[in-house]
Amino acid sequence: MTGMLLDVQHLTKTYGSRKVVDNISFSVMRGQTLGLLGPNGAGKSTTVSMICGLLPPDQGQVLLDGQTMGAGNNAVKFKIGLVPQDLALYDELPARENLKLFGALYGLFGSKLQERCDAVLELVNLADRAGDKPATFSGGMKRRLNIAAALLHDPELLILDEPTVGVDPQSRNAIFDSLDVLKAQGRTLIYTSHYMEEVERLADHIVIIDHGKVIANETPADLYRQLPAKAALEVDLHRKISDIDVAALSVLPGVDSVHMNDHGKHLHVALTEHEVAMGLLNWLDKAGYKTSHFATAKTNLEAVFLTLTGRSLRD
Repeated sequence: MTGMLLDVQHLTKTYGSRKVVDNISFSVMRGQTLGLLGPNGAGKSTTVSMICGLLPPDQGQVLLDGQTMGAGNNAVKFKIGLVPQDLALYDELPARENLKLFGALYGLFGSKLQERCDAVLELVNLADRAGDKPATFSGGMKRRLNIAAALLHDPELLILDEPTVGVDPQSRNAIFDSLDVLKAQGRTLIYTSHYMEEVERLADHIVIIDHGKVIANETPADLYRQLPAKAALEVDLHRKISDIDVAALSVLPGVDSVHMNDHGKHLHVALTEHEVAMGLLNWLDKAGYKTSHFATAKTNLEAVFLTLTGRSLRD
């Protein structure tokens, strides 16, 4: 089937005087992988909680397959599989028994439950550890088991909220391998992260939020087309650069924009061409700024976020 699966309409959530989610709207098509991108504290997890019906919005609504997401024992919730940021496992129960317990909560029993346990353990590459307790697992293995638990009831929409937090690169790649299989199967995914390289790898469509607001809702290609810069130079300095020198650097030939972090020792310089990078490093050296590290890269989602907000995704 094609068409819209999820329709998020004007979600708003306020705590005290702080509006954590501010009139957020977006949609997800069937078979699409949507990357929900933003820095820590942007409102991603609160938005996910409202989409899943775990948290009531102050305003707005969520429609899944045309049905309104409500509070309590709402049948439409069974169409969602949630991989929460915090692990939801029983450390002293073997992996398969964890899955049986979660499966029973979804109304799965007998041969159907056994079949689903086998399938999801195979998907996350934990079939050989089915009898072992999560207490003996690495952080990455626990996160993969968390994904398996969310897939037991074969949901129409799988939501992964920062699923790679605290895992090593090998475990992150193992998680991506499982998600690649799900994408190939035509599964609909929402992947939240503040790691732009993860969203770049996975997403067909990207929603960027900052301070609780949607600031971009585009395909990756459309986002990149908004940028005049073709490359970027990342520079770590031994000492803080002055505002006067940042202004001087900004108007040099080949420089599109310059952003520095709060302590002023890291620069992100958007370039019109890769070739101007060495000249800028020479300029910094002559101005008395020694570099401890530098790297060039193609324009990426970090540059998009800097252009839209003036700050880094990880600030």
